Amino acid sequence: MNHLHVSDEFDALMARLDAITPVLAASAEEGEVLGRVPDEAAKALHGTGVFKVGIPRELGGYEFSPRQVVDTIAKLSYADASVGWAFMAVQMVTGTTAAYLGPEAAADLYPDVGNGEYALIAGQGTKLGTAVRVDGGYRISGHWHFASGISMATHIHTAALCAETGEALVFTLPKDQATVIDNWDVMGLRATSSHDYVCEDLFVPESHVYGIATTETRHGGAIYRMGLVNMAGICHTGWALGVGRRMLDELKALAAKKTGSPNATVDTQQFSAEYAQAEAKLRAARAWAAEVWADNEATLDRGLLLDTEQETLTRLMLNNTTWSVHEVGQTVYKWAGTAALRHGALQRFFRDLHAGTQHVTSGPVVLQNCGKLLSGLAPGARWVFLDLQEAR
Repeated sequence: MNHLHVSDEFDALMARLDAITPVLAASAEEGEVLGRVPDEAAKALHGTGVFKVGIPRELGGYEFSPRQVVDTIAKLSYADASVGWAFMAVQMVTGTTAAYLGPEAAADLYPDVGNGEYALIAGQGTKLGTAVRVDGGYRISGHWHFASGISMATHIHTAALCAETGEALVFTLPKDQATVIDNWDVMGLRATSSHDYVCEDLFVPESHVYGIATTETRHGGAIYRMGLVNMAGICHTGWALGVGRRMLDELKALAAKKTGSPNATVDTQQFSAEYAQAEAKLRAARAWAAEVWADNEATLDRGLLLDTEQETLTRLMLNNTTWSVHEVGQTVYKWAGTAALRHGALQRFFRDLHAGTQHVTSGPVVLQNCGKLLSGLAPGARWVFLDLQEAR
C-alpha cells in the first residue's frame, strides 16, 4: 500500500528558513520594484533546499505531507507574501510534474535532486490552449496568464485541450521555448512575476504530458493521489494563514508603539474587542484547516482517495481560510490608521492579501458548489478538476 510520507527533514528545513528570513525581509522592497523575487532571495531559497518539499522522495526530494507543506508556505508567506506565493506555485508544479510523469521525463527534469540538479517549473493550468497530436507528441499553441514565480523557473507547465480527443492535458517544456510577456503590473503580489506567456506551435514529446485531472502517480507516495486542485488547496491555505498571522503581528507591534499617547485608538475597549475577534477568526480558520488536512492525511495513508465530501470540505475550508484572513486584514487596516497608508510592510501585506483573494480556488463558484453538495442538492455529484459535475 502506498502510504502517506511524513518527512523527517521538516524541522531542519524550518531552521534553515528561519536563517534566511532576514534576507527575504531585506529584499522585499526590491522585489516590489523589480516585479519578481530578487536574485539574492531566490538564491537563498534554493540554498535551503526548500524547493524539494514537493518532489517525490524516490527522486531525491523531501515529499512533505500536506500539513508540513502548509507550515512551510505559511512561514515564507509570513516573511514576504510575494515570496510565499511565488514559492508555493513553483514548488507545487515542480513536485506534481515529478509525480505524474514517467521515468523518461524524470531523467530529463530531475537528474540529481539530492545535489540540487532539477528543474524548477512554473505555469498555468486553468486556462486551456490548443494541442494537436503529431508523431511522438503534441504541438501546442495558446496565450496563458499568471505564471507565478516564472522568474525562478527553468521550465513551463501549461494546459491545453487536445483537438482529437477533447481531453485537457498538461505539457512541460523549457521556458526558453515560450515567449514570456513582461506585463505583471498589478496592485498586490507585485514580486511574484505572474506574467503571461505565449506558445506558438511548439512540440512537446509524449513523455512530458499528463492528464490534467489525473490522480494516477508514476513517482511518489499518497499525497499526489489528490490531484492538482487539492494540491493547490494545500498551498493557498498555507499562504493565507501566513499572511494573516503577519498582519495581526504587525498590528500588535504598532499598538505597542501607540499605546499611552494622547487619544490613542488602541487604548479603547473597541480596539481590544475587535483585535480579539480577529485573533479568534484566524485561529479558528487555522484549527479547521488542521482538522481537514488531518482527516485527509489519514484517508490517504490508508491507501484511499478522498471521497466527494472530503474534497468538498477541503475546498470549503480553503474558501473559509482565505476570506477569514481577508476579514482579519480589514480589521488590521482599520485600526492601523494612517500607518497602513504609508509605504512599508503593512501597506504591502494589505495589497498582497487583496490580490491573493482573487484566485479562482477561493472564488464564489467554488463556494456555491460546496453549498450545493453539502445541502444535498447535488446527489451523486463529484469534483473533476475545478468543476462539480452533477450526476445525470
